[in-house]
Amino acid sequence: MSTLLDIRDLHISLGGRQLVDGVDLTVSKGEILGLAGESGSGKTLTALTTLGFLPHGATATGEVLVDGEDTLAMSASQLQRLRGNRVAMVFQDPMTSLHPMLTIERQLTEHQLVHRSVTKKQARARAVELLELVRIPDPERALRSYPHRFSGGMRQRIAIAAALACEPEIIVADEITTALDVTVQAGILRLLSDLRSETDAAILFITHDLAVMNVLADRLVVMRNGKVVESGDCRDVLADPQDPYTRMLVEALPPAADFGAAPSEGEDLR
Repeated sequence: MSTLLDIRDLHISLGGRQLVDGVDLTVSKGEILGLAGESGSGKTLTALTTLGFLPHGATATGEVLVDGEDTLAMSASQLQRLRGNRVAMVFQDPMTSLHPMLTIERQLTEHQLVHRSVTKKQARARAVELLELVRIPDPERALRSYPHRFSGGMRQRIAIAAALACEPEIIVADEITTALDVTVQAGILRLLSDLRSETDAAILFITHDLAVMNVLADRLVVMRNGKVVESGDCRDVLADPQDPYTRMLVEALPPAADFGAAPSEGEDLR
């Protein structure tokens, strides 16, 4: 598989503090890489460098290669062409990432008009296709609606549709199932797995929930205090963690989370 995202020796500091310390990771075409760790471990900050996002005053060294191009060395205009186009992000709370005063149509077509040579009619047709892809009922009606008209799970599906609009090579999904109940969560995970198969995009999936990782991710990277403490095949890492921190995370889960056993039919999404 060809490597689409290659982060090499990434260091990020802010106010004299080292927030990310020598992180290396890769994500290949058609792969879902899980990035796990407690709050403050540096996982989201690491992922944000993929789009060239850094907190004000932060400095970064190393390389963040998107299909061979270093986002840390890109100009503001180059990053603008990258974001939402070649790399897209789905945030944790769709009620804040979707604009409450703009229709769904506006939010699914605006970046198409910026990044692609399409007419408004073509962009709208693509928006309908996207809503069908993420299984939103009555897409034509949905386009005329506003985010508050939808449930949390439906809003998250719309946010995923917005991320897919320009057919990105890489999708960063940051804690996108955290605020959802287990039934809706399962639907979102199934959708991500299907989208990976259908679009062949590379997905960097960030979560603290190792049970979710077990059914979705191909490989797993575990971070603590800005460093990678363990990585490898997801099922192998969770069934037999080698690092004490990873072992502690696994042991903190309910006894029902048996990572060594094969999943029942329909459970494993990989």
